[in-house]
Amino acid sequence: MNIRSSLTLTKKYRLILSAVHMVYRLVNSTYNVKELTLRLTRLLCQFINADSSTIYVLDPKKKRLILKASFNNQINILVTKKKDLVKISEKEKNVLYGYSINEKILLALPLVADDIVGAIFIQRKRSAQAFNEFDKEMLSVVVEQSVTAIKNLQLHEEQQEIILGSIKFIGNLLKQHGYKSTKHLPVYFKIVKALGEKLRMGQEAIESLYYASILRDAGAVDVPYDILAKSSQLTPEEFKVIRNQPAKSVELIKPVAFLKPVLPIILYLHENYNGTGYPSGLKKEQIPLGARIMAVVDAFEAMIGERPYKKRLSFDEAVNEIHLNSGSQFDPKVASAFIELSKQKKFRKYLSLST
Repeated sequence: MNIRSSLTLTKKYRLILSAVHMVYRLVNSTYNVKELTLRLTRLLCQFINADSSTIYVLDPKKKRLILKASFNNQINILVTKKKDLVKISEKEKNVLYGYSINEKILLALPLVADDIVGAIFIQRKRSAQAFNEFDKEMLSVVVEQSVTAIKNLQLHEEQQEIILGSIKFIGNLLKQHGYKSTKHLPVYFKIVKALGEKLRMGQEAIESLYYASILRDAGAVDVPYDILAKSSQLTPEEFKVIRNQPAKSVELIKPVAFLKPVLPIILYLHENYNGTGYPSGLKKEQIPLGARIMAVVDAFEAMIGERPYKKRLSFDEAVNEIHLNSGSQFDPKVASAFIELSKQKKFRKYLSLST
């Protein structure tokens, strides 16, 4: 072997090691299948010098196509709607059945663990150089590293759904015994999500808002039913019990590792921006942004909702109260975003449906 070919071989295997390392880092910094597949498509184009890459993922139980992630060196696209996922070619279907493609400008391999998890495709333009044996080897390396990660994340997400389902069941059980939450969860989350996006929260932070929305009342399971079902104003002793509900919720969901980022949001929902809230008297940025967002939405709902012991405010009166309490009870940035969004027809509709 001459020096030139030896150097080329060394360079190639350095690239392989680099690819393995990159995929490893990717896997260990990504917590859901959607994000992982999107990032993998970018990595594939980078390492194999492809003009586009696509990853298909199958439902682990029903074996139907549930996800398509693609990248064309400019735009990352994620497709999850069933009606869009049926539009795939016979060639693509064949790879999902376990076949591979080895063509001049198209390579494809199935993602196979114990069974077929999905498929990966990479493609070059017709005018580009044909894929060579090293490109195929690089793709095989990425596939080998990726398939286990996707399978594990699917199992993890399935476990999450089981846990969340159990906690939701507790909520439904409480309702059957007289606990009436003012939250219409699908609409409530649309409201807090709109605020989160307005304040430029990342996707993971918005996901934490979603979990906080549905799990905030989990601790009510430890509150006596006569207090939960009470329609009149609470006594000081009863209010102390209710004040402890966020801590009870946190204790209930603390053992669930993936819900760790949600805990501070639920625990500090009743903190005020000026430090006069509970349980810890936190103020300003000491309070998690998710808690500051939900505090504004909760207060608005309480003001426009039916209360036998309190006058119901009109929509505009409640918005004005948010403005008046900005900087004291509420984070000024959150209050400002809420007021701005409240001028939009769609957001106003969500607010009117939430009570």
